[in-house]
Amino acid sequence: MTMAEKILAAHAGLDEIAAGEIIECHVDGVLANDVTAPLAIDAFRKTGASSVFDPDRIFLVPDHYTPNKDIASAEQVSCMRAFAREQGISHFFEVGRGGIEHALLPEKGLVVPGDLFIGADSHTCTYGALGAFSTGMGSTDIGCAMATGFAWFKVPETIRICIEGACKPTVSAKDLILYILGILGVDGALYRAIEFCGSTVMRMSVEQRLTMSNMAIEAGAKAGLIEADDLTAAYLSGRAKRSSVTYRSDDGARFVRTIEIDASAVEPMIALPYLPSNVKPLSAIGSIPVDQVLIGSCTNGRIEDMRMAARVLKGRTVAENVRCIVIPATCAVQRQMVEEGIYTTLLDAGCAISTPTCGPCLGGHMGVLAAGETAVSTTNRNFVGRMGSARSSVYLASPYVAASSAVLGHIGLLEELRSVGSASEEVGSIAS
Repeated sequence: MTMAEKILAAHAGLDEIAAGEIIECHVDGVLANDVTAPLAIDAFRKTGASSVFDPDRIFLVPDHYTPNKDIASAEQVSCMRAFAREQGISHFFEVGRGGIEHALLPEKGLVVPGDLFIGADSHTCTYGALGAFSTGMGSTDIGCAMATGFAWFKVPETIRICIEGACKPTVSAKDLILYILGILGVDGALYRAIEFCGSTVMRMSVEQRLTMSNMAIEAGAKAGLIEADDLTAAYLSGRAKRSSVTYRSDDGARFVRTIEIDASAVEPMIALPYLPSNVKPLSAIGSIPVDQVLIGSCTNGRIEDMRMAARVLKGRTVAENVRCIVIPATCAVQRQMVEEGIYTTLLDAGCAISTPTCGPCLGGHMGVLAAGETAVSTTNRNFVGRMGSARSSVYLASPYVAASSAVLGHIGLLEELRSVGSASEEVGSIAS
């Protein structure tokens, strides 16, 4: 069996399963945010259940419109907060003590290898980087799972993506996943799992792996898995309180497709409007002026991403006609930025630094775009109107390219950066 099949089989209490089967599995965690939780709570009420299946396995993270931008968003979080108190839910993360859900849960060690995790948010697939099967579902499914601890799954086929070789300077996991999206398109992995493997992937820090798994959904994938290894164990050491199980695909496992990539051939990549798969190498992009740069999100808001931005912006200044917004993904990342001097470096460069929030990624607040404006963003989606006006444009890029674009005033990469080490060498492994 594949890694995905093994995890699902274990949670269904079956010795063997195959792609296409419909199975019922017990889940290790159920997640919702301030947009999706109120709907899930309503679905939970309709089941007739009086209590959640396990108050320690429900995770409620207000992050999309927090700190609350208006009365409606305040009511959403108030609903979550009241439900958490009523049910004795231990994992409700209040503003100032949490952050963006898909960065927060790995950081807190709440997801471990071998887990089956579901969330009412499409980027729940992020946790596949830890060797878990994690996927997004609708709020109705989540509400039912809150009551029962179970969910139905159609066992997905798996696409295996093997990446070998050394990355060029300033090429990061974000560039690799954008390159992959250019191959697959936005539906090339529809209702399939993606398994990332190869020496390049296994040399990546866990934070870089989380970036790759995070964007598996942009190809339509149910999950983006990476086999847990010593780096995973080191990352979770001191964080995780639960035991874990490491699963790996059998040598004879059936993959519906295998893609081999030479990492040394990948350049810094850009996703042009209006699809994450509309990808071109940076070298093929002209000098496109930018109005705003956003560095953050569940894709690229971790400490390694902030270090990349600081590497670019140290001693430099954001261009006069550009606003550069930096959003650390969690409060812990924000604190580490202060301790490492990154906060001051970015302030000195002219950046505006926000408290952790999804905010502008979904056009919510803290950096919404006006008509005719262009942004370079380290987020995960650039659909029409994704970050504001339907007549704005969003280009997706790595923190290196985003920060360089803020300095240059147009999409590009500072020439001085082309001689630095690879992204993994430059920022190091968070585990170490």
